[in-house]
Amino acid sequence: MITGHVFIATSLDGYIARKNGDIEWLLQQDLPDENHGYESFINNIDAIIMGRGTFETICDFTPWPYEKPIVVLSSKLSAQSVPEHLIGKVRFSNQTPEQVMLMLEAEGYKRVYIDGGQVVQSFLKQGLIHDLIITKIPILLGEGRSLFGPLSHDICLKHLNTQSFPSGFIQSHYEIVK
Repeated sequence: MITGHVFIATSLDGYIARKNGDIEWLLQQDLPDENHGYESFINNIDAIIMGRGTFETICDFTPWPYEKPIVVLSSKLSAQSVPEHLIGKVRFSNQTPEQVMLMLEAEGYKRVYIDGGQVVQSFLKQGLIHDLIITKIPILLGEGRSLFGPLSHDICLKHLNTQSFPSGFIQSHYEIVK
C-alpha cells in the first residue's frame, strides 16, 4: 500500500512562505552542521508529489536538489512547461490526490513525499498522509502562506517525537490517527 509523508519547515507562526510565495527567509537560515534528518527521510522515499507553486519556486535551482521522480500537480502546467534540465525528472498531472496516488502505486511506488502547502492540505483532507515531520524555524513572519488551512473535521495526530537543535529549530514528528 502506498503512503504519503510530509517533511516541511514553517516559521514559528506556522507559515511556509510569504504571501508572494517567497521562501528566502528559509533559504537564508545560518545552519551550523546540524543533521535535521532530511537525508534519512528522502532516502526512504520513492517519489515526490508537489504543487505548481512549489515547483515554480524551485525549478531554477542548480544543482537540481532531487534524484527521485517528481509529479507536479497542476491544471495550468503541462509537459511543455518542463525546463530542459528537468526533462525526464518531472512530469505534470491534473489528477486528484487519490488518482495520482493510485497511479504511483500502480507504477510500484510505496512511499511518497508530499510537498507544498496546498498539496499537503488537499492530501490531508483526503486522508492520504501517513505522517508529518514539521520543523519550526525561529522566525515570525506575521503573515504568509499557512501550512494548514480550514478543515471540515478534526485530524487527530499521535506525537512520535520532538527534537530541538542548537540553531533553535524544533522538529516534531506526528503520525495521523486513522
